[in-house]
Amino acid sequence: MAARHRLLLENAEQLVLVCGRGEEYLLREAAASPAVLRGASLVVGLDGCIKAVGQADVIRNQFSGATFERVIDCSGKCVLPGLVDAHTHPVWAGDRVHEFAMKLAGASYMEIHQAGGGIHFTVEHTRKATEEELFNTFKHRLERMCRAGSTLVECKSGYGLNLETELKMLRVIEHARQSMDIGISSTYCGAHSVPKEKTATEATDDIINNHLPKLKELKLSGEIHVNNIDVFCEKGVFDLESTRRILEAGKDIGLQINFHGDELHPMKSAELGAELGARAISHLEEVSDEGIRAMARAKCAAVLLPTTAYMLRLKQPQARKMLEEGVIVALGSDFNPNAYCFSMPMVMHLACVNMKMSMNEALAAATINAAYALGKSDTHGSIETGKQGDFVIINSSRWEHLIYQFGGHEALINYVIVKGKVIYQNERCETMSSY
Repeated sequence: MAARHRLLLENAEQLVLVCGRGEEYLLREAAASPAVLRGASLVVGLDGCIKAVGQADVIRNQFSGATFERVIDCSGKCVLPGLVDAHTHPVWAGDRVHEFAMKLAGASYMEIHQAGGGIHFTVEHTRKATEEELFNTFKHRLERMCRAGSTLVECKSGYGLNLETELKMLRVIEHARQSMDIGISSTYCGAHSVPKEKTATEATDDIINNHLPKLKELKLSGEIHVNNIDVFCEKGVFDLESTRRILEAGKDIGLQINFHGDELHPMKSAELGAELGARAISHLEEVSDEGIRAMARAKCAAVLLPTTAYMLRLKQPQARKMLEEGVIVALGSDFNPNAYCFSMPMVMHLACVNMKMSMNEALAAATINAAYALGKSDTHGSIETGKQGDFVIINSSRWEHLIYQFGGHEALINYVIVKGKVIYQNERCETMSSY
């Protein structure tokens, strides 16, 4: 009986492997020259994992007697790994479009925050929303991320700031993780801001004494799967010592450290993260030179968020210096009510234009390095035998169009595939010629 497989992608003009030797991440020259095959094919098995990658004629001969649930002719097209969004806040109620006008008029992030806007505005609406309401909007946002090529997304809580609402958000994330095809890395971010009813010390004590023990209980019972712990380490929010206490307590219950640091003020967050063995630190617009060196030594990923720096008119993160110093540079959209962008292709474009990354470096940062930041680079972030079959197929003969065409992903992306299953097919692309 002929062997049966889930998917054959054949005759790709370019098959962008990103890396091909089991690398956990790419640094310096390796990030600047991702692996690409021409005239190539690949096979995904019934388990959703990649069984073979190679030249089209070799794959054709190797699987000559096999049957496939689906075959896609990729002639004239490019196949890339599914994109990984390493930082999002996608579960919330109530939008903040009115604040965008305030920002355009010159109000700073902290001025809006102190006036009762910002995170506190979203917290108020999220606390009032039902679990069903939150799930329905979250599902819609994930679907839009998927249509823009993301197949693995980090999703944070953090708009509850009390135990009841934080757990409500984490249950919503868990519901999506179990019911949707898109990959999810779940992050507890109860220390996203200091709730109005508490001081920072009281909030820290509440998280350590109440939130985290309950999370541990729910993790052990299998009710909620949480991967990461996050704290907004910032002046006027959680200081360095409070951040340390929360992150250490999260690490003690088995969570990866992956937190906000050095965004608006230099806080020595990078040095702290390196010391604690953090998997990743996000933002880093105000990181110190020593912090950069410490992150490089500790193999702590820098998750850079060019949309945030752009929309808040902040100083751009020092991507070039980080790359030259040997930091693992990753990218995220920072999708949230304050920075409303679903699209990793647009994030990559901004990283190239505003942070002076090359297109190759941006691709590595949005695939293998973003997967590393989530502790998932053994299964995601590149096209290699044994990894999960997550792909983006674009209707172009050069993969760089995914970055070059700013905002063009809606017409460019042909298919999005997770575990060898087509989860998005763009009907408009079927009749369009390559760009």
